[in-house]
Amino acid sequence: MRILLVEDDSLLGDGIRCGLSEFGYTVDWMTDGQMAIYALQNEHFDAIVLDLGLPKKSGLEVIRTIRASKINTPALILTAKDGIADRIAGLDAGADDYMTKPFDLDELAARVRAIIRRSSTRQNQTPLLEIGNISLNPASFKVKMNNKDVPISRREFTILHKLMECENRVVTRDIITQSLYGWGDDVDSNTIEVHIHNLRKKLGNGITIKTIRGIGYMIENES
Repeated sequence: MRILLVEDDSLLGDGIRCGLSEFGYTVDWMTDGQMAIYALQNEHFDAIVLDLGLPKKSGLEVIRTIRASKINTPALILTAKDGIADRIAGLDAGADDYMTKPFDLDELAARVRAIIRRSSTRQNQTPLLEIGNISLNPASFKVKMNNKDVPISRREFTILHKLMECENRVVTRDIITQSLYGWGDDVDSNTIEVHIHNLRKKLGNGITIKTIRGIGYMIENES
């Protein structure tokens, strides 16, 4: 899952980016509100984690702007302002949750999972994806085959999630790359093929991942 982090403190921003990456998220990090609005209006993210005191556009302005644009990406405010009036202002602007600094990284990751899960529920999407004897739970980052856990890497999970979410439709290489890597990350041209190969090997006959030559991949549900 792809997270947009908006934090102008370089030390804290790098710590959050690295920490959330360890929990399996692809994190794009920006340092001002104006850039964040542009990114949210032009690319897909599963959640936003942002500070209030941002350069150019405040965190409240970011949330108000995207909500006015009908962008419903779940948002978590992370800020040193802990007054009740500040919390109310953030929630009224359209934020889904609010955490104050300092914070525990495990709790932050749990709250991000929670706002994504609630957003999926509001959109009438089941958090559990199932095709054949394979099930994938985005909330717990677990994949099961015949009800037994399948050991899977973070990036393999991300690819499988995207393919199962779009079953019977082609997922392009560009979309997979955007899901796997943040801006500025080095991307090896063979990386996706390696992950697909590993998924096919681990899932055996449980699911068929088809290569659409020159375009991308798809899972076709034949049931």
